[in-house]
This record gives sequence, structure tokens and C-alpha cells, in this order.
Amino acid sequence: MRIVVSGTHASGKSTLVADFCAAHPEFDHLPDPFELLDEFDDQPGASSFLTQLAASARRLEGLDPHSEVIAERGPLDFLAYLVALESLGRVRLPEEVIERAEAITRAAMQHVDLVLLLPLNSADEIWVHPEEDLSLRAAMNDALLELGDDPELIGDRALTVELTGDRQARLRALESAIDQLHGR
Repeated sequence: MRIVVSGTHASGKSTLVADFCAAHPEFDHLPDPFELLDEFDDQPGASSFLTQLAASARRLEGLDPHSEVIAERGPLDFLAYLVALESLGRVRLPEEVIERAEAITRAAMQHVDLVLLLPLNSADEIWVHPEEDLSLRAAMNDALLELGDDPELIGDRALTVELTGDRQARLRALESAIDQLHGR
């Protein structure tokens, strides 16, 4: 079972992954690709997001099909950040760069069984520091939800589920999605 937890920054990904791993120690945790970046490339921007998109795709493609893994973020996240940067007018990427990012994302999604989208919710009790770029957070959330509905991008292999609610509700929904996949 290869699971990817996707969401904008400060959406509860780390909390969900930690809760899941505590309850399911048989799963390996793949941390946020941001943790793999060199210091010079760790500022949010198109270059950083492209680097993380490629890194997250490579690690998904390198997984054994029978592995038990939960990944914090996948290529879909970083494609959404690129779309968000463009929608905010912060960058204008050449069309071939976006097309290549989409192709990498499509190929990597063939190695995923379950995609969990954590949409922003006004009822969430996640505190976000104002320095966290709230406009990018919101734009990425919108882009991610739209991309997550694109069957050409996600493919027909992975089950995609939006998780809402508090910690316990999200964990239960994740476990229910796994049960659903096992019942396919």
C-alpha cells in the first residue's frame, strides 16, 4: 500500500502521518521532500517546487509495489504550488515546464494506491504564522483540489479521498479508505 498525503502548508499533513504511523508501525514514513533540499534551494519558489516535484516522483517510482509506505507530499503538491505561483502572478513559467511537471506527476501517480487530499477548512484549528505566506497557502489549496479531480493527471490506479474533520476523524477516514482499497 503506497499512500500519499497531500495538502498545502499547515493543513495537518504531518499530524495525520504521525497519528497514522503511531497506529500502524508496519508503514514506513517518507518525510516531506522539503527536508531533502540543500540550504540554497529551500526558499519557496518555482525552482524549489520543481526540485521537490522531481524528488517526490523519483522516490514513488522507486518503491516496491508491495511496500507499506505513507509519504508526506507527492508530486501533485508541487505541481499545485507551481500553478498557485502562476495564479498569484509571482512567476510565469514556460508552457513546456508545466507540461513536463504534469508528465512527471502522471508517471509517478501510477505508483500510488491512495491519495489523501487535506483541504483547508474554516473549522480547522491549525494556527498558521502570518509569515507562512497565507495567500500562497490558499492558492495552492485551490489548485490542489482542482488537480486532484483531474483523472488524466491522477490516472485510474489511485483512489483519491478528501479528508476533513478533526485529527481522529481524518485518521478514521484514512483507515476506512485503506479498508475500501483492500475490498476492491
